[in-house]
Amino acid sequence: MDIVAAMDRAVEASFAAMGVSSPNPPVGAVILTADGTVAGVGATQPPGGPHAEVMALRAAGEAARGGTAIVTLEPCNHTGRTGPCSQALIEAGVVEVHYAVSDPNPVAAGGADTLRAAGIRVTGGVAVDAVENGPLRPWLTRQRLGRPMVTAKIAAGIDGRIVAPDGTSQWITGPAARDHAHQQRSRLDAIVIGTGTALADNPTLTARTADGGLYPHQPARVVLGHRDLPADANVRGDTGGPLVCVDSHHPADVLSALPDALWVLVEGGPHILGAFFAADLVDEVHAYVAPMVLGAGRSSVEIPGVTTLDDARRFETREVTTLGSDILIALDRSSRASAQD
Repeated sequence: MDIVAAMDRAVEASFAAMGVSSPNPPVGAVILTADGTVAGVGATQPPGGPHAEVMALRAAGEAARGGTAIVTLEPCNHTGRTGPCSQALIEAGVVEVHYAVSDPNPVAAGGADTLRAAGIRVTGGVAVDAVENGPLRPWLTRQRLGRPMVTAKIAAGIDGRIVAPDGTSQWITGPAARDHAHQQRSRLDAIVIGTGTALADNPTLTARTADGGLYPHQPARVVLGHRDLPADANVRGDTGGPLVCVDSHHPADVLSALPDALWVLVEGGPHILGAFFAADLVDEVHAYVAPMVLGAGRSSVEIPGVTTLDDARRFETREVTTLGSDILIALDRSSRASAQD
């Protein structure tokens, strides 16, 4: 297997660590034998557990000696709850290490230099763009901005309506779109709604599989607002992640209440979504669009103070995916907006 293909395999492995490894980065690693065959694959375990390199080395065993390690993030060079991955690679006898992203954390950085000092051939920047926009993106956002990556989720008809005038909203999108949204939930650290949505819809905010079961990882459930929730509210159930109530209407207070979160999803309602857009705290948008026109009812987003087109929040289309009869439009914060931060 060539190095780029092995990096693709490492990225694929790192998806399993999303949400699970937080606040540590979700890293994937692959160990190739001396003749280039895959000997081990690993992903970062929950905090206090082994990192991706160690998991891959364990899977490879003695086959790692004389082989090559491919890692999505520069191997760490410090001792925390676990030992340095750079030292583990040296002791395993690998002769080459290829990684994608240099570690921006000064506490953990320096692994590449340690490996080189031990006589190991090291290459950085392998498939760096693909890796930075993969599972590592939320962690990199926190490293660079000091806050989690924020995704705004919208599920609406083509006219942007999310609720009919009589209050009905289930279901606007179809099963394939809902399954995709739940898979995304299983990789998140937290889901945010307002007290209005919590009281009106009484959601569970769990991450559920297509057959109705629960994913192993459940994100924290965050409710923003001043109103109290009833004791029997579904978000208080014990089948999902922990409940975090933020007695505020300010999006920054939500992010402050989640100091270890890497990826936060804002599901609404329209005023909560609007507050995050107004605060310029949305990094990407996942818009699930159904082929229907409601023609009346609530809009998906309400941003206060918008009076002209110049006030619009602009994003760049990253990807369009067909999900059954619906489509998912993934949008990134525009480069123009990012440059103004």
